[in-house]
Amino acid sequence: MTPSLTFVAIAGLPMVVEGDDLAALITAAIKADGQTLQDGDIICIAQKVVSKAEGCLLPLAGIEASEEARQLAAETDKDPRLVQLILDESTEVVRKKLGVLIVRHRLGLVSAQAGIDQSNIKHGDDDYALLLPEDPDASATALRDAIQQQTGKSIGVLITDSHNRPWRLGTVGTAIGAAGMRVLDDHRGGTDIYGRELKVTLINRADAIAGAATLLMGETTEKIPLVIARGVPWEGCDDTAAMINRPLEEDLFR
Repeated sequence: MTPSLTFVAIAGLPMVVEGDDLAALITAAIKADGQTLQDGDIICIAQKVVSKAEGCLLPLAGIEASEEARQLAAETDKDPRLVQLILDESTEVVRKKLGVLIVRHRLGLVSAQAGIDQSNIKHGDDDYALLLPEDPDASATALRDAIQQQTGKSIGVLITDSHNRPWRLGTVGTAIGAAGMRVLDDHRGGTDIYGRELKVTLINRADAIAGAATLLMGETTEKIPLVIARGVPWEGCDDTAAMINRPLEEDLFR
């Protein structure tokens, strides 16, 4: 049988705030949308929703910028308080120029502004910033456990975020948290259709799924942070999204 994949966008997830039971909201939204979870489904949930539920929304008014942050802010034309948050979340400044600050996040991700976002969040009298979850893999595991308990279905969970890539324009969805699924398919040591040994073929399954899901989620006003991926060759395992990050000793572009 020819393999096929189905991606189902789930509408109706309410605006999430700190302390919400995200697993309960997800299962309720799936039911209200007329869908039913199946064994082997992968729930893709946008990072922003997870961060809001976990209390990662911070007012810039309470941030005191260091001298380093003020200097970087002047070089990049950014709010010094935002730059301080970026530095606090990062281990290394990778590149900088006017309007751009690329860092290595403490989670190992290389991204602009340490993944800190100010879009699609409600701002008060002062600006707010939304950080990545403290531990996205742990967040994915907790969501998976809770949803499986509520539904009785064996599922996987991906927490998705939008990243830019070197040498390519535009953002794509990537996986920053994963639970219950294989994130990398390692074909090294196998052979191609002509029997030639495969030496570097490592397929990033998690990012491929996240990218497709993000097409349905959208990036602006769609308000669809939840997608079910169905038909992915699936087996429960203990892989994490952290396994996707290339080790520093293999980074040829530092």
